[in-house]
Amino acid sequence: MTTVAIIGDGPGGLSAALFLAKNGNEAVVYGQDKTAMHAAQVHNYLGIDDISGTDFQAAARAQVTGFGVKLRDEKVETISQQDGRFTVRTEAGVSDADYLVLAGGKATRRLAEELGVELTDAGARVDTENRTNVDRVYAVGRLARANRSQAIISAGAGAVAALDILSREAGKDVHDWDTPPKDDG
Repeated sequence: MTTVAIIGDGPGGLSAALFLAKNGNEAVVYGQDKTAMHAAQVHNYLGIDDISGTDFQAAARAQVTGFGVKLRDEKVETISQQDGRFTVRTEAGVSDADYLVLAGGKATRRLAEELGVELTDAGARVDTENRTNVDRVYAVGRLARANRSQAIISAGAGAVAALDILSREAGKDVHDWDTPPKDDG
């Protein structure tokens, strides 16, 4: 089973976690539920007419934990990389991961710098799959789009990163869509 450490628990990080866990991977999200979403009122999220950022976060967190995502209310102090694995250090301890998704703002910027991720004033340099220049490190949300961050864009970027990880592990393109149950009547 592939383990992915996700730093940041806003829409980008939670979306990545959802896609990964739903497809049998271990997704561990580090965040203290202090996302900017708590200061938002969302009217521009497709399929949702109007929701407070706090209610959105509560629903998203419940959804991902329902798929087995581990939410860790811990601040990440450092991340190191060795032999293709990442070691995440928090006050509570140390854990390892195969991939890393940086899904936050200022705090993840510092971690990205320490890992050698290319950064500009506008954010981390990423490709169309949200991959950074550091192998197995992805950037989504405010880290990738510092001045153009939106919940729906961040969630989409998290999904893109997760699908790239799933595809890389499978050695072929992976799609994640569900079909409705068949009517037996």
